[in-house]
Amino acid sequence: MAKFKVINLDGKQVSELELSDQVFGAEPNPHLLYEVSKMQQINRRRGTVGVKNTSLVRGGGKKPWKQKGTGRARQGSIRASHWVGGGKAMAPKSRDYFYRPPRQVRRGALRAALSLRARENALFILDGFKLDAPKSKQAFEVLTKRLKLENALVIDDKGNANLHRSVRNLANFDVLAPEGLNVESLLRHKQLVLTSAAAKAIEGALS
Repeated sequence: MAKFKVINLDGKQVSELELSDQVFGAEPNPHLLYEVSKMQQINRRRGTVGVKNTSLVRGGGKKPWKQKGTGRARQGSIRASHWVGGGKAMAPKSRDYFYRPPRQVRRGALRAALSLRARENALFILDGFKLDAPKSKQAFEVLTKRLKLENALVIDDKGNANLHRSVRNLANFDVLAPEGLNVESLLRHKQLVLTSAAAKAIEGALS
């Protein structure tokens, strides 16, 4: 079990928290991070492109002129791909790009990303992150001036509505519930901020 400092909103240590080495002390695995990041990007593709080929373009059923005797090149349809207004040769069709690696790979990538932030000393665990009201200015002051953070992902229970409403409006910060934690969000931000309750929830889900 690895020990992590638990700090308050002023950056001062108030206690220690033991977390599983399996989740927060795993060996970095770039291939797992690549596979799961690729999955997230690919699954955002809509795949709704659709171009008509020769058989789908309206008209062109009649042969333009007879096969021989005109002195012109033989043609079968005015909707062939080399005609203006014709169909597209080898036209792309709508398709589903959905890709999903095995569950063990997805969980392993999350462990690797969490462990990477811990190894870089970019993981901060707070005893709590309560705001009086949903005010982005107040959240920004806490994150930048009191905690000295520049670009962080904040994880706390979705029941903390004031925090979620405040942080989601900030340009260099984002907020998620523990169950919404994902590799791409972890890698996009330089620092990771967890409340102690969120850290325990993540540990329980990934152990």
